[in-house]
Amino acid sequence: MSRFDVVVVGAGAAGLFCAGIAGQRGLKVLLLDHSEKVAEKVRISGGGRANFTNRDIDVRQPHKHFVGENPNFCRSALSRYTPADFIALMHKHGIAFHEKHKGQLFCDRSAGDLIDMLLAECAVGGVERRQPCGVKELRTAADGGYELDTDQGLVQTHKVVIATGGLSIPAIGATDFGFRVAKQFGLRTVEPRPGLVPLTFDGTGWAPYAGLAGLALPVLIETGDKKNRMVFAEDLLFTHRGLSGPAVLQISSYWKPGTPIRINLAPEVDLPAALADAKQRSRKLLVNELAQWVPSRLAEAWVEQDKEWQRPVAECSDKALARLAERLARWELVPTGTEGYKKAEVTLGGVDTRDLSQQTMESKQPGLHFIGEVVDVTGWLGGYNFQWAWASAHACAVAL
Repeated sequence: MSRFDVVVVGAGAAGLFCAGIAGQRGLKVLLLDHSEKVAEKVRISGGGRANFTNRDIDVRQPHKHFVGENPNFCRSALSRYTPADFIALMHKHGIAFHEKHKGQLFCDRSAGDLIDMLLAECAVGGVERRQPCGVKELRTAADGGYELDTDQGLVQTHKVVIATGGLSIPAIGATDFGFRVAKQFGLRTVEPRPGLVPLTFDGTGWAPYAGLAGLALPVLIETGDKKNRMVFAEDLLFTHRGLSGPAVLQISSYWKPGTPIRINLAPEVDLPAALADAKQRSRKLLVNELAQWVPSRLAEAWVEQDKEWQRPVAECSDKALARLAERLARWELVPTGTEGYKKAEVTLGGVDTRDLSQQTMESKQPGLHFIGEVVDVTGWLGGYNFQWAWASAHACAVAL
């Protein structure tokens, strides 16, 4: 049997970071993961370059970029460990990075540099890492601590940190371990579902657009209404089965099954005015005029849906042009579903924040902490989920 002050289960972004900080603060730390490879989700993130944080997080109201039953929960951790803090660590390790757009920071070379940094921080803290090493059972011990039956023997500890992530991308080892532990100790969970995920549409209804697969364009996309309305200005990507791209990944976290999404396919243009002007001066086919403002493949797919649009713009009725402008500026459609966990970047839902301390990430079960994606806190696309991993890990490690 081996004894540790802390056992961290899950060697992803949050688990590695928490273990390193706890170790450097003088605790004897064991880090376990059932997977052979370390931080595989970090490795494939951001196209292999890891969008590791976002400069634009508003430290006064960081929760506005996060989704959950109580987005305010994440405010404490995010305000105590900011993007500037993590950027300072990157500088300390000499890792080059760049900003793409909207505050998104990526490693210049590869996500491997970020993983190497986290492992180096663990090494400085004297963290013992066992991989692959699964946990068969976690139970309370007679002294009020915990015992873990692992693939490499029995472990005793005072504190356990669950950093096992969500259900996204099962091909690289995602499991429901964290949710099972929460339920085992009587903690509430919010039903998990795929987040930051492409949306799908039924075969026949999608037929007119299936030929647009691979086409990308900037759009305004929205869902919900009144105070629940959410809007993003991002790029849209057509796929064989539906829609993807940053716009759709963002809106998917807010979309409720059975409800519509609305898309403005030409957000930079006043279409009614542009089409009225074209009618006065042009002899071209409507489809050719339209191709000035939206990609030509999209223009062709659109005019094929109505005979009145398949003629020179000068011969189109005002009603027909108004209908076209309305359809393009407010394309409303109801997704039939999503591409599921295999394509989802994150998991919405998780351990209910009502049962966790926002200061320490400790649960109502003394000595049992939850950090990162396993918690019901989900960020927007663009480095926000990594920042939650760092901030929640830091809050937990300092408290330990």
